Amino acid sequence: MESKFFLTQRIAQAIDEELFSSGGFSVDQLMELAGLSVAQAITKVYDNSKYSRVLICCGPGNNGGDGLVAARHLFHFGYKPNIFYPKQSKKDLYERLVIQCQSLEIPIATDLSDFALTNDTDLIVDALFGFGFTGEIRSPFDKIIQKLRGTNIPIVSVDIPSGWDVEKGNVNNHGFTPSMLISLTAPKLCANYFNGKHFLGGRFIPPELKRKYELNLPPYPGTDQVVDITDLPNEKL
Repeated sequence: MESKFFLTQRIAQAIDEELFSSGGFSVDQLMELAGLSVAQAITKVYDNSKYSRVLICCGPGNNGGDGLVAARHLFHFGYKPNIFYPKQSKKDLYERLVIQCQSLEIPIATDLSDFALTNDTDLIVDALFGFGFTGEIRSPFDKIIQKLRGTNIPIVSVDIPSGWDVEKGNVNNHGFTPSMLISLTAPKLCANYFNGKHFLGGRFIPPELKRKYELNLPPYPGTDQVVDITDLPNEKL
């Protein structure tokens, strides 16, 4: 059996489940590491001297939680994040993440009428949907994704470009093509159809889990939480 680099939706879900069970991780621990990875990857490509005003679009699930964490880290890294969070989760974890952002005086908008892509934004973070998303894109997210399709502002997607099929890519042309993708844990199959700047984040996979799922992941440099995989040829992964 060949070693894996790009994950199916089923394998990605199985790895997540094992991280929570036998791996001993909690959801908020992995979310913190994921959000930190997203923020660190952004600093490597989009310097805050030119791309300081970051709009972070958060969905109601774990991907949105990653975005909320990334907003907090970006603030501490010298950026000026704004959050658009139209469908807020009532779970304690997400409410605490919101409070953490509010304590930093990061603006949080919730109404679709406030979602305007203007010259006040230098960079967009797409943290709407993760690899567990299936089905039709419902309101208000269909309208949000439509606006993202029409903008020239660079977009950074977290794990999966929202609107893409996790394995087949932008098959129905419902999504957009981001400027940068930050895969978490390991790239999902849809990353085969992405040609932009690509980072891998998630420096937390135990060796036993790598062996069990035959994951062929590149080493992380130094103390970085991310590794640039843009120029790695697929046949060597």
